[in-house]
Amino acid sequence: MNRSGDLNLCTGGNNTLTTLLYFIGGTALFASSLFLLLKLYRRLQLSFAKHPTLQGHSKMLRMSSKWVPRYNIKGEQFFGCDGAPIEISKIRRGAFFKLAEELRVQNPHSSKLTKELENDISDLDFTKRYRVPYQFADFVNKHLAINTFVDKSKHTQVRDVDGNWSDDLGGSYGVNVFGYDFYKDCMEEAQRAAGNMGPVLGPYHPLIARNVSRLKKISGLDEVSFHMSGTEAVMQAVRLARYHTNKRRLVQFCGAYHGWWDGVQPGLGNNRKVQDVYTLSEDSDATLRVLRQRDDIACVLVNPLQALHPNRNAPSDSTLLLARKGFSFDKARYTNWLRRLREVCFDKGIILIFDEVFVGFRLAKGGAQEFFGVKADLVTYGKTLGGGYPVGVVCGRADLMRRYKQDQPTNICFARGTFNSHPYVMASMDAFLNRLDCNEMDLTYENLETQWNSRAEYLNARLIEENLPIRVVNMLSIWTIIFPRAGRYHWLLQYYLKSEGITLGWVGTGKLLFSHNFSDEDFKRIAAKIIRATRRMQEDNWFWAPSKGLGTLVAKEFTKALWRPQSNQ
Repeated sequence: MNRSGDLNLCTGGNNTLTTLLYFIGGTALFASSLFLLLKLYRRLQLSFAKHPTLQGHSKMLRMSSKWVPRYNIKGEQFFGCDGAPIEISKIRRGAFFKLAEELRVQNPHSSKLTKELENDISDLDFTKRYRVPYQFADFVNKHLAINTFVDKSKHTQVRDVDGNWSDDLGGSYGVNVFGYDFYKDCMEEAQRAAGNMGPVLGPYHPLIARNVSRLKKISGLDEVSFHMSGTEAVMQAVRLARYHTNKRRLVQFCGAYHGWWDGVQPGLGNNRKVQDVYTLSEDSDATLRVLRQRDDIACVLVNPLQALHPNRNAPSDSTLLLARKGFSFDKARYTNWLRRLREVCFDKGIILIFDEVFVGFRLAKGGAQEFFGVKADLVTYGKTLGGGYPVGVVCGRADLMRRYKQDQPTNICFARGTFNSHPYVMASMDAFLNRLDCNEMDLTYENLETQWNSRAEYLNARLIEENLPIRVVNMLSIWTIIFPRAGRYHWLLQYYLKSEGITLGWVGTGKLLFSHNFSDEDFKRIAAKIIRATRRMQEDNWFWAPSKGLGTLVAKEFTKALWRPQSNQ
């Protein structure tokens, strides 16, 4: 009986233990399932906040880019790869070599220098090859010359080494906001102010105090740090945000450019895998939901230039296979988006960074913060602020600009640079800011938006009147040419524009940068050149395209190249 009782006791104990183990196991399974579901939900939320194109999925873009076939379009195929009839191909062929001869006669010395140096200067080789879609690059570079060397500038123009003056719409990558004479004056004044100091680095030139005071006023922020490029300034702003939030994730928006640093370039152009950057969709409620619900985001990086082409890369003729359309600038819509973003970042303690390296001082005296009426926590400036010299600047809240932890003496956020605060840069910046402060400049800014919008309207009206198949879209003095109809040769317009006396940046017609000293007379001269170049291109039948099926034709071309060895191209 005792044994039976013991047996019952043991059996009851085993049942209790088994029940307990089942309960623990079930609870653990439930908890792990819940955790996985939550993780999947967060992952899906993040995916929905990305732009649906490949540009919004940097890893997929990098992966798919490896499968893009290299092939050349050359010979007679070059003139009819869009399915044009033989008679049109013949007209194009004659026009192409006529244009080639015009450019050769215009630029003999520049062409010679380019050939001599293209194997020695990697940037020269790169920009030459990626000026047009890669399929056309070999044939184009063999026959069409683009001047790369200039030796003088004045007002709105530059002179090449062959003595040709042309209207400059390249804008020195955004540096030239107020005209070349403006910057030459700043640089000469800097030589006089800091010439006695030479390259003394470490100690500051006294002019730095005046620069800091005015930059604080312009940015509406507490402290300033100086760097030697816009890329460096962005690197420091991101580092400070991560340092003070103790979070590592950065959010940037689809298509935006923030310099060549791989930490903000997770897609093409960077071979290192970037795991701490989320590339999300701009002007998206899904993005705002992600920002509200995640706790691992240190900062959001905004390039206000994206207002001209949200969720797209900056337009470039090198990617212009078919049409470039759908670009527009809606100031009210973009302002609303920035305000909603500002609110979410404030509520979640996320640092909002405005990258104004490119647009700063072009849109307004107080930059994009003033133009859109939205305040950031950190702002980066560069390009034009140096008055012609290289510069990068970070302005920020005092609590974010500190580079050390007060209670942890070895916990620092290090950032220095040999040439930051160079005396010539500080002196040229002082000259730049002196000119920015004058009453005449205030009047210029008051009418800026109306003036440039009116000019765009004028040119578009002329293009419609002439029945020419291009249009322009602008964000003040930043313009892009769009092509409403599909066509394979739109990138050729840059060469016709060059022949007419317009100098563009290496991205071609994707970005036209006017300096603000263009008078109405200067602008009408430019408009006439654009119309003549476009009319010539139309007369030469480059805008011809089949009524439908051009995309299918290009897709077949790609597919065929995938299966055909390069040696047989």
